[in-house]
Amino acid sequence: MKNNIKELREKFNLTQEQLGELLNVSRQTIISLEKGKYNPSIILAFKLSETFNCKIEDVFIYEGEEK
Repeated sequence: MKNNIKELREKFNLTQEQLGELLNVSRQTIISLEKGKYNPSIILAFKLSETFNCKIEDVFIYEGEEK
């Protein structure tokens, strides 16, 4: 699943560390999310959308099931 986390984080002038602190996750989690190596829980997805004041669909782009 692709996402716009890095772009949104930069738009809000947040470092990976700062975003991690806001979401109560590690900087490494933010790095993994931005690289698309980790799909978040639904709770973390909602927290991200709330942090960026947008819909989950604006943060994550579903491209169908991975094979």
